Amino acid sequence: MKFLKSHPFAVEAFFKSSVVLTFAVPKEQLQPLIPECLELDTFQDKWAFIAIAMVQTSGLRPKGFPRFMGNDFFLIGYRIFVRYTTNAGKRLRGLYIIKSETDKKKMEFFGNIFTHYNYTTTDIEQGMSKGIRTIQSRQSQFAVTIEEPGEAVPLPPHSPFADWKEARRFAGPLPFTFTYNQADKKILIIEGVRENWQPQPINIKDFHFTFLDSLHLEGAVLANAFEIRNIPYYWKKGRPEDLQHRFGTK
Repeated sequence: MKFLKSHPFAVEAFFKSSVVLTFAVPKEQLQPLIPECLELDTFQDKWAFIAIAMVQTSGLRPKGFPRFMGNDFFLIGYRIFVRYTTNAGKRLRGLYIIKSETDKKKMEFFGNIFTHYNYTTTDIEQGMSKGIRTIQSRQSQFAVTIEEPGEAVPLPPHSPFADWKEARRFAGPLPFTFTYNQADKKILIIEGVRENWQPQPINIKDFHFTFLDSLHLEGAVLANAFEIRNIPYYWKKGRPEDLQHRFGTK
């Protein structure tokens, strides 16, 4: 049943909210975290990027199924910005997932049958008080505090970007997500499709992610933070490529 994990059908969902914090890291720090078939997507040939996406989904289901058959989940993904060159020589820009979490066992169960994302279940708490919004997890030991935006949202203090236009290039999600089977030398390409994707800058008042700390990344800084709301989204069926001729046999 190994083939089931390769995104065997398209999936659709409605994104009520997607909050993404992107951290700039000296590229040497992230290089060991990606497989041989991918390369880092860098800025100024110095910075590579790791993003943390916190997504409230609604009606997640196989594409074409009626909405009432969908489920609502909170998803957390830790992803590295990468590039991949296909066997046909086409350059793709996308994300490589290093950790996935959800707030429900059902999503963990089915997500781990049909994907290689290795979901685990955690608790999620969200709140709003006096213009301050919080997203946190006691079990995963992370917390984000978001200040409701005023007329202008400044870039994070140590961002390598000159302005929000530059920062949007690394806002995510990107068109593609990649998973790689090192033993079989096969990559799986999952393409996401969305419309009217207009990420809005948000002001991060405070944050802490224990998983990010566990990576021991030196020189990491918050580069940008965006949110999108109320967007339909779907992922196409996974497309595999055999890379044994490029990266050796099993």
